[in-house]
Amino acid sequence: MTEQGNPNGVERHDAAVGTTVKAAPPRQHESLEQSASVLAEMLRIAIPSVATMASYTVMQFADKLMVSRIGPEPIYVSAQSNGGILAWTLAAFVLGMTGVVNSFVSQNLGAGKPERGAAYAWNGLWVSIAYYAVFIVPAIFIVPKYFAAIHSDQTLITLESEYAVIILIGIVATMCSRTIHHYFYGLHRPWVVLISALSANLVNIVLNVLLIFGDQGLSFQAGWFGDAILNPVTGAIASLADSMGIAPMGLKGAAYATITGGFVEFIIPLALFVSPRYARKFGTLKAWRLSAECLRGIWRVGLAPGLMFVNEIVCWMFLMVWLVPLGGEAVGDDPVLHSTTGWIALQYMHLSFMPAVGLSIAAQAMVGKCMGMKRPDLASDRAILALKITLAYMGICALVFVIFREPLIAVFIDEATPPEQRAKLIAIGAQVMIAAAIFQLFDALAITTSAALRGAGDTFWPGVITIVLSWVCIVGVGLGLVYLAPGLGSLGPWIGASLYIVLLGVALGWRFAQGKWKTLSLVQPGQEPDLDPIDEVMPDPTVGLG
Repeated sequence: MTEQGNPNGVERHDAAVGTTVKAAPPRQHESLEQSASVLAEMLRIAIPSVATMASYTVMQFADKLMVSRIGPEPIYVSAQSNGGILAWTLAAFVLGMTGVVNSFVSQNLGAGKPERGAAYAWNGLWVSIAYYAVFIVPAIFIVPKYFAAIHSDQTLITLESEYAVIILIGIVATMCSRTIHHYFYGLHRPWVVLISALSANLVNIVLNVLLIFGDQGLSFQAGWFGDAILNPVTGAIASLADSMGIAPMGLKGAAYATITGGFVEFIIPLALFVSPRYARKFGTLKAWRLSAECLRGIWRVGLAPGLMFVNEIVCWMFLMVWLVPLGGEAVGDDPVLHSTTGWIALQYMHLSFMPAVGLSIAAQAMVGKCMGMKRPDLASDRAILALKITLAYMGICALVFVIFREPLIAVFIDEATPPEQRAKLIAIGAQVMIAAAIFQLFDALAITTSAALRGAGDTFWPGVITIVLSWVCIVGVGLGLVYLAPGLGSLGPWIGASLYIVLLGVALGWRFAQGKWKTLSLVQPGQEPDLDPIDEVMPDPTVGLG
């Protein structure tokens, strides 16, 4: 049902519950429109969100760089990447599903009922813990068999299996931390997430040096910066490792550092979430119980994003773990070379899209708040502004990918790598960087519009189109080019991936422009979370907090 002109507001129809909601007159929210500027409002939320994603990117970049220094063989980067993407694939469904906590919290914030948001955060936590127990724990025991079934190199199988198992053991902290993060994003308090992420990433990087290299230490060849700053720090960490008797752990050390950082990232926001201040102001302690209404809402709105996220990661895993090496074999190359350069190029793609994801999280929260206020016009303005910023940033990244493609790949290649192999790695990686540059603007469109639609509660159609296009393009076109145009090597699968992002950006952009999302609402009468169903038996824990 389209919007109908009304002198007192806008008539809106909720497709989920079949009710019509009358939007509040614009004059009731003049304070929002009279803020310094929409851009200033956007930046207040977006800057810490973008900084958080950027910190993840820097951490992943540093993580990959240190792993590449374990030895001259490219196998370590491939093993870490293969193990990591398997772990993320197994956790992806619940990570995607609980991402809609942001939408519920922000819409309730906009509706003037922020205390409702805590119930969605708690139920998101219970969903995450249950998912870990039912799906992740059993999966830990079959990881070695999975890698043995798809790879033949025994050293690679051992390394990637060990890394994946350690990550999976500790991934429950990451799953829970992301749920709490979405609560604070929806509450428009992204600084909480930034502080926890920076702390966790710092712990991760320090432990990387300590555990990967142990008492042998790590030395950087980075000119004056390496001599004056990096090497004294890594030298001090090596001395600490020597005094503690810590021998180099290699790839296992990187895994232990990652899960330790994950627990730090969970504990910090959780402490604030259950603090007396938040308990008094937002009812965070009294909302801890399971709520049928919250679970239904998270399932109804979050199912499509959960399936979309896990499906996309599965397709990208097929690309990186199967299709890219297969393309290398098609031209008679060592598949490890093509796999390694693909993972290296992906690190630079992270530098591009992770900050864009940060901005999209802010856009989701802002769209959600405006929709809770019954102001889809303001929601549209903020989504379009976020899109303009994202297009500008990722457009610059595309130029950098093309102009500096060879030096960027060379950064991740160990100096001890034989010259012929080094030249081969750079040549393959440079092709991938060009493919990545082609889809940057379309990726910006897809990331931003998907988040805006999710903030409004429009998740089913984007989920379906994402699943269809990913299988058709990444798997179908990618595999087809390996066999029909084997001379392309691993570039064939990357062409399929590029086509996927281009078409997805166009499709989601069309969905957003169509405007059906403006008729949706996640906040309706009768959809109250069950905050206090058994207070007579279990008293309110906030009593006595003052």
